[in-house]
Amino acid sequence: MATHKIAFIGLGTMGFPMAGHLANAGHDVTVYNRTTATAERWLTQYKGSHALSPAEAAQDAEFIFTCVGNDDDVRQVYMGETGILTTAQADAILIDNTTASAEVAREVAAAALTANTQFLDAPVSGGEAGAVNGCLTVMVGGNAKTFEKAQPVMDCFAKATTLMGDVGYGQITKMANQLCIAGVLQGLSEAITLAKSAGLDIAQMTEVLKHGAAGSWQLENRAATMANNDFDFGFAIDWMRKDLSICFDAADKLGVDLPLAKQVDERYASLQQRGYSRADTSVLIKQFDDEAR
Repeated sequence: MATHKIAFIGLGTMGFPMAGHLANAGHDVTVYNRTTATAERWLTQYKGSHALSPAEAAQDAEFIFTCVGNDDDVRQVYMGETGILTTAQADAILIDNTTASAEVAREVAAAALTANTQFLDAPVSGGEAGAVNGCLTVMVGGNAKTFEKAQPVMDCFAKATTLMGDVGYGQITKMANQLCIAGVLQGLSEAITLAKSAGLDIAQMTEVLKHGAAGSWQLENRAATMANNDFDFGFAIDWMRKDLSICFDAADKLGVDLPLAKQVDERYASLQQRGYSRADTSVLIKQFDDEAR
């Protein structure tokens, strides 16, 4: 694979290892993070350089990745005073891996077009483990030819990279992903609570169920840890509630009801009040413990 000059903006839980995979693949990577110490720590683990602003990171890059917090952060890193679009070279490909709204994706795409650059919204799924192991699922919205150019680069940190349609469709796909996770975790929480109350062996139950219609990633990877009250697996409920709020906004605009997701969101809100904000999403099972009653 050809190597490229790449900028990566946002070295959080996901972005830090994603940028690392790009560097390990031989690309010339320049990173930027709001907390400079994080960028300096990245440089102790990977080969590359760091910039003091998104604009500085982007100025000579062929591919510019962003992985930040929310819609406002996306707008700022692309269209702020020291944003990417102030320096990005013509024909640079901009790839946003943030989980954000379809609206902000289309907003940035329009601004990118006026700067003679190309934009893909490309949220990811797979959690911290997927990012660390380079096996994320990437859901992409944008131009097909742009996607073809960018896919080999994105594959450095992915096991599956798929074009879903025009700009915004990557984000819509990620919304569907989060809704599925919310529903599965609610069902799994109820199933484990019932099984434990009856004295069933959770490991044996998981081994049996994974071969049938109830099989899922959450069942295989979280049933045992949920049963053991172990909730330190990276994707915090704070972040899940942010993602669900994006789903609710989109659903309202489309006239779609999301009753189960709203129920799960309410349970997460109660868990936040109990001090579980930074626990991973499988902590949903704590809705059934004695403290919740």
